Amino acid sequence: MAEILSPAGGPEQLFAAVQSGADAVYLGLKRFSARGSAVNFDEQQLKEAVSFCHQRGVKVYAAVNTILFDGELADCAETLRILCETGVDAAIVQDPAVAELSQSCCPELELHASTQMTLHTAAGCEFARRLGYTRTVLSRELPADVIKELCKLQNMEIEVFVHGALCMSVSGQCLMSAVVGGRSANRGICAQPCRLPCSVKKGRQDHALSLKDMSILRELPELAEFGVDSLKIEGRMKRPEYAALSANCAKKALAGEDYDERLLADVFSRGGFTDGYLKRRTGAEMFGTRTAEDAKTAAAAYPAIHELYRREYKRARLNIAAEVRRGKPLHITAMDENGLQAEFIGKVSEQARNKPCDEAFLRKQLGKLGDTYFELGDMHCEIDDGLAVAAGELNAARRELCEKLSALREEHFSRRVDFVLNIPKPEPRERDFGEPRLRVNVCKAEQLAMLDPEDIEIAWLPLDMNEIKKAAERFPAEKLGVAMPRFTLDENSQTALLEQAKHAHIKHILCTNYAHIITAQKLGLTPHGAAGLNIANSLALKKLREFGVADAVISPEMKASQISALAPEIPIGAEGYGRLPLMLTVNCPIRAAVGCKKCTGAVYDRTGRRFPIKCSKRLGYTELLNSDLLCISDKMADFRAVDFVQIELFDESAERAAEVISMFKYQKQCTAINGETITRGLYYRGLKG
Repeated sequence: MAEILSPAGGPEQLFAAVQSGADAVYLGLKRFSARGSAVNFDEQQLKEAVSFCHQRGVKVYAAVNTILFDGELADCAETLRILCETGVDAAIVQDPAVAELSQSCCPELELHASTQMTLHTAAGCEFARRLGYTRTVLSRELPADVIKELCKLQNMEIEVFVHGALCMSVSGQCLMSAVVGGRSANRGICAQPCRLPCSVKKGRQDHALSLKDMSILRELPELAEFGVDSLKIEGRMKRPEYAALSANCAKKALAGEDYDERLLADVFSRGGFTDGYLKRRTGAEMFGTRTAEDAKTAAAAYPAIHELYRREYKRARLNIAAEVRRGKPLHITAMDENGLQAEFIGKVSEQARNKPCDEAFLRKQLGKLGDTYFELGDMHCEIDDGLAVAAGELNAARRELCEKLSALREEHFSRRVDFVLNIPKPEPRERDFGEPRLRVNVCKAEQLAMLDPEDIEIAWLPLDMNEIKKAAERFPAEKLGVAMPRFTLDENSQTALLEQAKHAHIKHILCTNYAHIITAQKLGLTPHGAAGLNIANSLALKKLREFGVADAVISPEMKASQISALAPEIPIGAEGYGRLPLMLTVNCPIRAAVGCKKCTGAVYDRTGRRFPIKCSKRLGYTELLNSDLLCISDKMADFRAVDFVQIELFDESAERAAEVISMFKYQKQCTAINGETITRGLYYRGLKG
């Protein structure tokens, strides 16, 4: 049976979710959690939480799902130590460096691939399996038929979000909060700028980037039938009442029972719910905002919800055997559903003066389990005639048996594993710290028309044979590569296109998703890591080398000084020019607002800044690009530690492309052509927190 997995932003939320029927909870510690603004748990609170949950047979997963910098690896190892010694059931992980740390320090700690890894294909799940993960938390944007196919994979559990907030961007692929305000979603402190006013037409005050919350609870029986292992509720930032009600409703829905969807919407929604991704119905109906009236309605709903978690949720059956024998002490044993057994030895039973003990009396006294998570199951009694047992003694027996079984259950469900501090040390390659080579990523082959192949190490083209053939007229095949689409629901067709590219002597692919590394291996192509892999430390680079990745673009969320301090085992690159993609979305905000025929080509924030939309409609996604133009052509002295600089071209002409290459070749100051604001990105100002 699929588990109901509830959010626990703090101890109160955990208590509410467990009391309301959650089978598992996920939580974060004070660091390295993708919800850094939640209450979260310190070490003592975590111990208490795990004890509370494991006594009840509830699993606890700890999120360690931010990207790491080199200076944080030792602290992250300490976090893993706490998880191992506390006995959590698994760690939810984004950064491959955490997998490397775990393999070295605590190989028995179970790992789950966070949705922040952006995995949504068979090859993506295979990458997670090879990293040592036992479960993949899929991207939220998947339709039912894709989920069904992924559930057929061997040796990989599947977790699916079924209720809660939807980010406009695919998880793990949002730089908007980081670039605009210095607060990184990949580091757990997203400021949610997507919820602020934004419009596809300048001057309007719409909310073009704010989606409704998802709710697909009515489909839970179907998802369970597919083979989904875990049904996840989003919401570590929300109140205990939300944790309680969402767990209660999900539990009922999975059992095929009616649940109070209206109350669920009242406690938290953004103008109602959507099932658009699951049903392949994207568009305007998926968008919504939270209003003051929504908040007022929620406040009125809270008191009724408290009843859901005021009493213990019954989780274990006590099968009791009682012996009341003449001349012998009272003997009671209790066994739970796991075969765990506790024993109570009482006083020698005396002759009854009034009503003698019988099975009904024992059942009544031992069955008073209302304040516990136990319920009475089978009872077998052997009672000699005419004997008395005091009610107080049976009450004491009941309490002692419950306490003993709780301790046994806590140990039974614990996942404590050994931890030995052993932080792997990368073996950095020698670097000449010379002039970085130039690579260019184009949207169309015509953007290469005025470039000298001698100036370019690799030119990346879309996965389009027409564009590849056009580029091959000017560039030798060994200098051409394919930049993979950033999101796909049809992995097989892309693999077929890659095979065609291989026949055209293309050997390199730019892996914008971890899945592409596996695809490259199977086709005998050379994988190169793109910025979307969010690589920010030396251990992650070490892990990529083990997968045969030739080199990688470092996360643009790093400062230039941090990049220089890396100890990479493979060549590294930095984004040098272009409009950084701030969001990857499967639901185009322009199409939703005005339709494709009236495309405005951009969205505008409340200050009037213009954010271009890069349309990949044929591939099923769009990208929201930065309003400012990144350029470091005159700062190359600060980037001598990188082996190459990646130049991203969007709507630039062939003439502009040649000008950009010249700026980098001669390290000239960047000039704008359309009044753009030039930015250095986060290379110098860095992130907050």
